[in-house]
Amino acid sequence: MGEARNTDPSAAEVAGFGLSALPPGFTDDPYPWYRALRLHDPVHRMPDGAIFLTRHADCEAVYRDTRTFSSDKRAEFAPKYGDTPLFEHHTTSLVFNDPPLHTRVRRLIAGALSPRALADLEPGLVTLVDGLLDHMAARGEADLIEDFAAAIPIEVIGNLLGVPHADRGPLRGWSLAILGALEPRLSPAQEAAGNAAVTDFLAYLRDLVADRRTHPGDPEHDVLTRLILGEADGERLSERELLHNCIFILNAGHETTTNLIGNGLHALTLWPGERARLVDDPALIRTAVEEMLRFESSNQLGNRSTTAATEIAGVALEAGTRITLCIGAANRDPAAFAEPERLDVGRTPNRHLAFGLGAHQCAGLSLARLEGRVALSRFLARFPDYQLKGQPVRGGRARFRGFLSLPAQLGT
Repeated sequence: MGEARNTDPSAAEVAGFGLSALPPGFTDDPYPWYRALRLHDPVHRMPDGAIFLTRHADCEAVYRDTRTFSSDKRAEFAPKYGDTPLFEHHTTSLVFNDPPLHTRVRRLIAGALSPRALADLEPGLVTLVDGLLDHMAARGEADLIEDFAAAIPIEVIGNLLGVPHADRGPLRGWSLAILGALEPRLSPAQEAAGNAAVTDFLAYLRDLVADRRTHPGDPEHDVLTRLILGEADGERLSERELLHNCIFILNAGHETTTNLIGNGLHALTLWPGERARLVDDPALIRTAVEEMLRFESSNQLGNRSTTAATEIAGVALEAGTRITLCIGAANRDPAAFAEPERLDVGRTPNRHLAFGLGAHQCAGLSLARLEGRVALSRFLARFPDYQLKGQPVRGGRARFRGFLSLPAQLGT
């Protein structure tokens, strides 16, 4: 891993910043670059012509204007992926589409994640988390990612889609490979792994969907059944749309929630006063989860493209300009947050952009928050004195910020 910087980059260094050739140490600690970009060039044109935004207000404005700033990625992804499974997947799934597909799929997913459905999920989630904590306690040490943070969302999303427990082994690997192929700079190995994962996942889902058509579940809780049945007015997803959005649901629910829990547990070891505050006052868990989402955003980068000539903060942009919204930078913007580089588990208000905004705001945000609250609160109640043991291993990615391994001594 690269070494973290002791000083923020200069204006001259920022001028050449681009995602296709990341500076040394960037994936370990991107925040010095984010600060410098906000200060020197907040509407930064990268060497490939795309725009990189780092201010909260600019990112918020783009999120809210879905007419001018499109989420459709067909033109951008065609040269990157070619005619491959990855291209088909990422241009069919919810997140990289505009209405009407985005509207149809989002409505179906959101309906299955209603407040009542989440309330019904919570007892099973508590049981799952407590079981994981029991297994870790028996050993006295654990990898907080493999043994805890990654295990929770795989089970939750597996339950929502009705994936049999015996079939869940490959899910995390498929998810990591598919999302890894979204990195700005794609290696041949990442591309091959991503395409293989999409192919294997689709093959599995075809059999699962065929079985669910014959044996439907309760659409109030079974997201797959709800997607198959469609809406009351008869609108349905095509088979292709259905399969790829099942992959998307797993990917979105797994990666970001794993990172939320892992990043939160790591951050609390670096801010012992805030950990003690949360242990002493467990009622702070709701604001603490929001702060962890802000402070170490699971998803650091979002993307849009302009549908017409426009401007951002006085900078003229032509139609078809690609835009990267740096969520991680916006969430530490001093214009939006007091002392943004400080973890504050009681921070209010907290208008972070970890879930986006507007029409594309994450459909599963309430579920992610529930998983974060249950996982972190019950972990801290059980192991308030946990300490990291050995060297954490970061994921090494610019878009998704998290850990692959976080070894810890649990204590009593």
